[in-house]
Amino acid sequence: MKYIHTNIIANDWKKLSGFYQKTFYCQPILPERNLVGDWIDKLTNIEDVHVRGIHLQLPGYENDGPTLEIFQYNKQPEKIEQKINRPGFAHIAFRVGNVKGYLNKIIENGGSRYGDLVKKKIEGMGTIEVVYACDPEGNIIELQAWEKGSD
Repeated sequence: MKYIHTNIIANDWKKLSGFYQKTFYCQPILPERNLVGDWIDKLTNIEDVHVRGIHLQLPGYENDGPTLEIFQYNKQPEKIEQKINRPGFAHIAFRVGNVKGYLNKIIENGGSRYGDLVKKKIEGMGTIEVVYACDPEGNIIELQAWEKGSD
């Protein structure tokens, strides 16, 4: 068994994939996806569906690593407001060297802060510096850095 990707449904897949490429240095894996036909209608259970998008190679992985799949459907319901405690997938996380620096980079590239940046010593694990942010479409991203230390 092998984990292969996480999917984000975007309102504008090109813009959102550009954000992840610019902010987190994700690399596009070509070809772009242009999925249409009876087979995708059956798979998605959506009549006359057209799905476009791309896979992005995540930072820290080689060619065979898991990807971030960013798709856009020609038929999409209105987006519900993202909440950190909403049931279902809540966020994706990146370990970074400088949490505040990456938070600023997210904001500079069209994202936003979701909560406060906190630093907390966790017994037996070390100290975590962590913050939640949002990409330009409101999907939640966690940024974290760990300092290992003796307790």
